[in-house]
Amino acid sequence: MLTRRGLGLSAVALALTTTALPAWADFWSDAGAQFQGVTLHGVTESTPPSNYIKDVLAPAFEEATGIQVEIETTSWDQMYDKAIKDMEAGTGIYDMVYIEQDIIYAYLARNFLVDITKTLADHPELKSPDFDEANFTTFADYFRGEGNDLFGVPMEAFIKVYLYRTDLFNDPEIQAAFKEQTGRDLAPATNHEEYTQIAEFFTKWGQDHDMELWGTTAQAHTGHPASWYEFFESIAPTYGVYNWGINADNNYAASVENGGSMNSPEAKAALHYWLHLRDIAPPESAASTWTEVGTTFAAGRVAQGLVYGENAAWIASDPNQSKVVGNVGVALPPVEPGVMEAAESGNGYIGYYDGGAFGVPVTSKNQEAALLFLEYIGQNSVQADWAVAAPRITNTATYDDAKVQEMDASLGGYYTMLRDDGKLFAGAPPYPFHAQVREATAPIFYQILTGEIDPDTGLDQMAAKAEEELTNLGYRQ
Repeated sequence: MLTRRGLGLSAVALALTTTALPAWADFWSDAGAQFQGVTLHGVTESTPPSNYIKDVLAPAFEEATGIQVEIETTSWDQMYDKAIKDMEAGTGIYDMVYIEQDIIYAYLARNFLVDITKTLADHPELKSPDFDEANFTTFADYFRGEGNDLFGVPMEAFIKVYLYRTDLFNDPEIQAAFKEQTGRDLAPATNHEEYTQIAEFFTKWGQDHDMELWGTTAQAHTGHPASWYEFFESIAPTYGVYNWGINADNNYAASVENGGSMNSPEAKAALHYWLHLRDIAPPESAASTWTEVGTTFAAGRVAQGLVYGENAAWIASDPNQSKVVGNVGVALPPVEPGVMEAAESGNGYIGYYDGGAFGVPVTSKNQEAALLFLEYIGQNSVQADWAVAAPRITNTATYDDAKVQEMDASLGGYYTMLRDDGKLFAGAPPYPFHAQVREATAPIFYQILTGEIDPDTGLDQMAAKAEEELTNLGYRQ
């Protein structure tokens, strides 16, 4: 899905990263010698991991190799537009581009990217002794093509988690009131009924106590793809509706009539649930993307919510940006009966495993120098400080670093959850038509959000529109 987000590096993270850069081997200066005078240009979304590359890793790479690096960080839509137009036109403006996990399949289908595995095998003089594809977590598998070759070096990976305010959940007065009202103890929800109950309770608690407090977040922008993604990648799977409700094994059917599930009873129940949460969420929710959801939580305006994990670190630890430092708990998203079991058996998933990689366009005029930069950001030695600065882990060894384990404790065990329960989450389905189907159906979805179409009718229309688009694209026969 579109990567999410972002605020800049926290002061704490910068202090850590600027004092802990590793000593570099001679490989980097030797390999960079032939590229003196080269300036690499990259484009990415302005997210915490990307800003770390721009502010910390790019300068360190320049010092190690003598190769200059300019990283352009911008909004998601501008990043995507600039990268794809450059690759389509063959202008070679960018030497590195951010590849969202969900768009990689379209890029591979159009042969936009350099095969990293093959190129390094063909040019061993470019292969750093500190770079090894085996160091990556299984998230790297999303960036492999036919033959298992790597086409992108992972630079961020995170899950969308259930955050809750521990100060509110542990408040004796609130606990007593919740128990009296509901008959059960206040604890993070494990199912949708419990989550709704907690959300309704805290929204009313805020009203009754004249507080700027609501019961839940909602990434429900009425004109931005973030809301479409929230529903299809974070909410629908918790009801057992996977892969956007499109059945690739049944002629790419989307409608129930033809064998899909985009407009199934489960999908409709999920949408009604989510719209109700939107209605009892803060008023900014109708204009919230992934960024605003994070800032809403950090401002102390909600008791709980689904928040992209890359925002968890600064929300939990940076007092310059967050009012809830030290009061953030982490849990798995609530699910319907049977969904967790399906995820544990590998037959489903409970939410979105998001992230991205840096790839080299085949149109780059500096492919070899750009590959050196990708190797640099992919080595184990730079990962720990990066993970502390922005909660992303792409290399398995990072979990064992002492500073990462310390950060994990301050994040309520987020890194432990990523390591142990990441398998319960999944990236976007491997659809080359990802953008086309989203763009075809999103206008109808926005009409649902604005009340122009009722939810059930809207999902019926979206399923029909998806099948129409897939037919036009040649996927449905």
